[in-house]
Amino acid sequence: MSNVTHDARASVVKVRPDREMATSQRLPYFVGISAGTAGAAGLSMYMVVVPPGGHAQPHYHADYETAIYMLEGKIETRYGPGLRESVITEPGDFLFIPPGVPHQPFNLDANVAARAIVARNHADEHERVVPYDPSEDALP
Repeated sequence: MSNVTHDARASVVKVRPDREMATSQRLPYFVGISAGTAGAAGLSMYMVVVPPGGHAQPHYHADYETAIYMLEGKIETRYGPGLRESVITEPGDFLFIPPGVPHQPFNLDANVAARAIVARNHADEHERVVPYDPSEDALP
């Protein structure tokens, strides 16, 4: 899954992902730091790629926080009950998503992939993602 260099004397681990990992959100992830790659106990860090015009499946993370740093592209993240709220992030923007907040990112560019670094306060690279159906929170 990745090339790992570990210096036991300093407890430092270098990770260079050599292939993507499929996720339940249906976006390619490149696992950097996690329990499996670096022995992390309380955090993980990935690079996610949202293909041109692509989007993730609606979901939420029940028990951990997510921080995102946009590297390339323009993403609209729909969030909240029924995914009725929205925020747009571009390179240089940070985004924080608390536990339990439904969300779904959309790449606004039909020709260029968007890339972001994702960090979580959960070390398992096989993240616990809960699918979300926006129609469950439809307006009356």
